[in-house]
Amino acid sequence: MRLSLTINGRATTADDVWEGESLLYVLRERLGLPGSKNACEQGECGSCTVYLDRVPVCACLVAAGQAEGREVGTVEGLAGEDELSTVQRAFVDTGAVQCGFCTPGLLVAADDLVKRVPEPSDAEIREALAGNLCRCTGYEKIMAAVRTAAGSGSPATGSGESSGEQLT
Repeated sequence: MRLSLTINGRATTADDVWEGESLLYVLRERLGLPGSKNACEQGECGSCTVYLDRVPVCACLVAAGQAEGREVGTVEGLAGEDELSTVQRAFVDTGAVQCGFCTPGLLVAADDLVKRVPEPSDAEIREALAGNLCRCTGYEKIMAAVRTAAGSGSPATGSGESSGEQLT
């Protein structure tokens, strides 16, 4: 089938798509957008989080046919032409990016939160990011990045040590 959708504000088509293949596969393999990561393929880790009609979803759980005619926003679409988005800049400034595998999904989830909740509490941040797993950090710098992006905190400093703070 031919899949027609809007990705990051641009009308896009992909040919020879099997309607049952995942949106994640289409984004990465057919359309050359490798930002969203393929990890668990079960919607458990959040590495493939994208916007579908402005709602964060795990792209691995969305069949390509379900995206027909819809709007998809990927991590590649968060930044402006020549600069990082507020959330991306906050992740860099706080040292919240480690290996980078979970980062795209965390960025989309954090972006969604700061758009919906101007000054989120730590509990709201934890809830918003609970579907995104990171094996490299204790989430402290990720929390600091979201606070910074929302304007409710300052960038974290220090040696990179984690306090073991969990999102659960």
